Amino acid sequence: QVQLVESGGGLVQAGGSLRLSCVISGRTFSSYILGWFRQAPGKEREFVAAITWSGTNTLYADSVKGRFTISRDNAKGTVSLQMNNLKPEDTAVYYCAADTRRRYSEVVVTTTTVYDYWGQGTQVTVSS
Repeated sequence: QVQLVESGGGLVQAGGSLRLSCVISGRTFSSYILGWFRQAPGKEREFVAAITWSGTNTLYADSVKGRFTISRDNAKGTVSLQMNNLKPEDTAVYYCAADTRRRYSEVVVTTTTVYDYWGQGTQVTVSS
């Protein structure tokens, strides 16, 4: 069974920074693609960033490119999202997700249905 637990959300002023972390359980977590998604009130869940099992390949949504950085530590079983220069439109619940069905893949996809395990989410609020 795979479990994901996010932390690090909070309230920050526009232009500020936050770092989200996600701890992943499961013996084979190091082989998964890991991603971050977000969902704002009244909107669909959207892709933010993802990283392949090796850490070699990453993918970002255009809206966060250059501001957010995803990283992983397979030894610790964690994936992080460093968010800089935050904007009010970044306000959302952020979810960590794992794609466990395409182990060792170096091809990241952005579709939510590909990710089969999800965390409970952490709230990020950016004030103007």
